[in-house]
Amino acid sequence: MKRITTLVLAAAVGLFALASQAQDWPEKTVRVINPFNPGGTTDILARVVADKLQKRTGKPFVVEAKPGAGGMIGTSQVAKAEPDGHTIGVSIAGPLVLNRLLYKSMTYDPQKDLTPLTFGVHQPCMLIANKSLGVSSVSELIALVKKNPGKFNYGYVGNGSLGHLVMAMLAEKSGTQIVPILYGAAPPAALALLAGDVHMACLPASVAYGQVKGGGVTALAVSTEARTRLLPNLPTIHEQGYPDIVGSAWIGFVGPAGLPKALTERISREIGGVLREPEVVETLRQQFMEPAPTTPEEFRRFMADQLQKWMPVIEQNNIRAD
Repeated sequence: MKRITTLVLAAAVGLFALASQAQDWPEKTVRVINPFNPGGTTDILARVVADKLQKRTGKPFVVEAKPGAGGMIGTSQVAKAEPDGHTIGVSIAGPLVLNRLLYKSMTYDPQKDLTPLTFGVHQPCMLIANKSLGVSSVSELIALVKKNPGKFNYGYVGNGSLGHLVMAMLAEKSGTQIVPILYGAAPPAALALLAGDVHMACLPASVAYGQVKGGGVTALAVSTEARTRLLPNLPTIHEQGYPDIVGSAWIGFVGPAGLPKALTERISREIGGVLREPEVVETLRQQFMEPAPTTPEEFRRFMADQLQKWMPVIEQNNIRAD
């Protein structure tokens, strides 16, 4: 009986310590690791959230850019950090889900070495075409491509990126041939489209919108399930006859594996609270980001669903990043 009492007391002390750790978070500077270059969408989101968390908690939140290897260098640093809540990461589908299908090896296992905190934002990609094609809808584009198999091409950024997967899926579902041309970043791909070096592209709305607004290219559709608030009259791809083609260039927040449940839930609530602030919502929407915070478990399920959704597309098109 004495031994049982001791064990119960020890467990109670442990639970109290974990609850206290969550209550006291953060106790020092929190590193927010962006695994891509400064100035991109992950960096913008990280800085908006870090600034608000600093004001909420009174503790410093420092955004650090750790680019390289398709986002895996920075995300690996999150995976290998102490699970005390003072290192969190902001990342996208590649490092969190799809890179395990695109690369032969990784220095971390996204499913085992990371703790999902919360979904961050959805971002649409825009399907745009050079005006010389004379098309104004997805159906008109596909009809033109079918008449000239192999003649048309599309620009994309990064093997396995959303724009790449959407275009590969569109070609497959429509039974057409569209030649892919890889670019190192979205702005050069958009300029190539404007110059007529490529005929079409599915690029982040934050980049494509400027080309459309300037009148150089035609917007045909957005990739997300719902129309974007900044372009309410632009239909989605799925409502134009391709219901399976729905994708978002989403961003989420993660921590290292082993993060205590109470601390995980505390950090998730704090980030979610920031993402629900009206000022933050409006700021992010101006960047074509739609906040959609979740619980840690909901984010975990979402990432598992994303793996199952895009795995067949990657495998059937033999898409590799190394």
